[in-house]
Amino acid sequence: MSTATQHKSPALHNAMWPGLVGKGGAGNEPAIDLETMLDLTAAVEVDGTRFDGVDLFLFVPHVDIDSTTDDLTRLAESIASRNLVVGSLVAPVWPPTGGGSAMGSVEDRKNFLTQVRKACAIGRQLRDIGIRRYGIVRIDSAASPSDWAADPAGNTRRIAETFREACTIAESYGERLAAEGEICWGGMHSWKRMAELLEMVGRPKTLGFQADMAHTLLFTLGYNAPEDRILPGGFDWSQEEVLDQAIGCMTRVLRPWTIDFHVAQNDATVKGAGSHDKTGRHCLPHDPNGKMDVVRVAGTWMRDEKGELTRAFQHVCWDGCMFPNEVMMQPGTWREILSTMIAVRNAHGWDFSAAHNGPPACALHQDSRG
Repeated sequence: MSTATQHKSPALHNAMWPGLVGKGGAGNEPAIDLETMLDLTAAVEVDGTRFDGVDLFLFVPHVDIDSTTDDLTRLAESIASRNLVVGSLVAPVWPPTGGGSAMGSVEDRKNFLTQVRKACAIGRQLRDIGIRRYGIVRIDSAASPSDWAADPAGNTRRIAETFREACTIAESYGERLAAEGEICWGGMHSWKRMAELLEMVGRPKTLGFQADMAHTLLFTLGYNAPEDRILPGGFDWSQEEVLDQAIGCMTRVLRPWTIDFHVAQNDATVKGAGSHDKTGRHCLPHDPNGKMDVVRVAGTWMRDEKGELTRAFQHVCWDGCMFPNEVMMQPGTWREILSTMIAVRNAHGWDFSAAHNGPPACALHQDSRG
């Protein structure tokens, strides 16, 4: 696997929310603060290549959704001082973070949309400051598959209505939204349901799909939606051709909607309680239990049916939620991850031409790295 950089695009980002997700609270490891996550990201280098930027979770203790302009200016300066930029933002749309179910009561949906509005406002402010020039605002239904299953048609319709209102909000700030396909979100818990919802919303210029390789692998196994399983029961993971066909079946449907992409690995296990409270277990790229050739599978999302590059996003992001703190604090962890990201870009990246030239570099991002 070559780590010598062969292409300039897409940019390589690291997600900051693994420092928060599954952390804090009784019985859990403590959260890792944003400054430490930024330091870990900025410190790693592989054959002269470093991460270009970070994606942020807009929730304390990382980034307060009610941040002032001064707060965001200080945040931008902190990130730029490490020669990083900001890409995609996660809106805290869930009830425990101040939001509400997208298929819930009038109050729930109002809270959901309020968080979307605040996130889009932060996105625009970070663009105005000069630290952010690409990326989306991430949302999901903030509802469980079990609650959704009480009224599949009605709940999908309500989620679509809420998402359409969210699109109108995003457009007013010059933002785009991406719905993350993950088996723990009702109405988005299978590849078929995800596609159905996107089509029902019908705002493709504003709402797209965020593909996370770890989560979408579980779509092929039918967790929380056995009727939509693609891989056969008792599948032998050594059958790479069968796996590729299953992933290809899924990506043919969801790739045209994909506007944000997470490179990730999965061991095909889930965590959670109950039949409708499961989500994917991320693991390191070269974990012996990992089920995907990450570089090869990334190509099914980054290339079309003819093998041509889609260039549908300007950056890709590593997502490794739920890693133990001990693992996250090891420099070797990040070298393995960055090496994999470089290999993905070498296999499926490009250099900007006049037709695909991105915006000028962020004024705050004065790269002093040798």
